[in-house]
Amino acid sequence: MRILLIEDDLDFSYSLKIQLANSGFETDTCTNGNDGLFYLQQQTYHLILLDWKMPVLSGIDFLQIIRDKGIAIPVIFLTGIGDLEQKIEGLNRGADDYLVKPFAFEELLARIHCILRRPQIIKTGPPSVGDLVLDTNKQVLLCNGKTVPITARESALLLFFMNHANQTFSREALLANVWNGNAEVENRNVDNFIYLLRNHLKKLDSLVQLKTVRGAGYRLNVEEVSE
Repeated sequence: MRILLIEDDLDFSYSLKIQLANSGFETDTCTNGNDGLFYLQQQTYHLILLDWKMPVLSGIDFLQIIRDKGIAIPVIFLTGIGDLEQKIEGLNRGADDYLVKPFAFEELLARIHCILRRPQIIKTGPPSVGDLVLDTNKQVLLCNGKTVPITARESALLLFFMNHANQTFSREALLANVWNGNAEVENRNVDNFIYLLRNHLKKLDSLVQLKTVRGAGYRLNVEEVSE
């Protein structure tokens, strides 16, 4: 399990990262919400631990941005702000939990495990995003009455993008998550599959776009698609 810790107190951040590592979690750290957005473009996380007051981009503004983008990664606020009104604001903005500093690490660990044990929302139909539907049983991609066949590997890559819509991933991140870091698969293989998926989207006249983000990777853009 990988956690993103966004905290501007370096001593606290280092100490917490060590404790999380001893509890079996891989943890990336950064010191403000703007850097946190960059990390989300590069890696997949199971949980975010978030400070409220930070320079550049505050925790509450960071949370608002990711929730507006449809990013549903669980978030726990870790903050010295214990006012009831701000707790309510944080939860209303989309936080999953709120823990006031100082706290016992054992309590944080219990809350993390509680959130990660939550069952995923069960969807009754095939995966869909924007105007796209991916039928993984028949291995076809559907859009507005049109269909195109899709291979198992294309399906796996597209499904990853659909589950992380509007997020940018580097080739290395895609290799790690879709190809499980297979050393025999090279970056150009990713580019080939991106090319094939784009052809499928073009044939379907889909509004969803698989974009290249210069210097960062690829992104499945569904922001212009009406729900």
